Amino acid sequence: MNHPRQIGSAAAAYWAVVFAAAFALGVIRTLWLEPRIGELAAVACEVPLTLTLSWWVARRITARWGIAQGGPALVMGLIAFTILMLAELTLARLLAGQSPQQWAASLISPAGALGLSGQVLFALMPWWVTGRGR
Repeated sequence: MNHPRQIGSAAAAYWAVVFAAAFALGVIRTLWLEPRIGELAAVACEVPLTLTLSWWVARRITARWGIAQGGPALVMGLIAFTILMLAELTLARLLAGQSPQQWAASLISPAGALGLSGQVLFALMPWWVTGRGR
């Protein structure tokens, strides 16, 4: 049985590694790719890369922290997802000057919905890699 602190630490590490890489990809997407091919196509290019990284990181984090059961892995993903949504909201406010309502509304645009779908899969990835998603 995993200790809650262990699951929380694993979730924070999972979020931090994936978020750092996804942030860099997001900068490339926003500044370089999006003006050339459009927002939706740019997000469609970014999501598979981020999910591949999420899979790789989730495998290593769950192994390192000994999270091998579906329940703890799902909790780890949900904690990481919560941290991610708070970070996304904070960045939307700081970098784009969006209100929480504007940020939430952006999630229902086609590009926003695709990105949110990727974020939900990010949340499920620890559960998936422990073999519970089969």
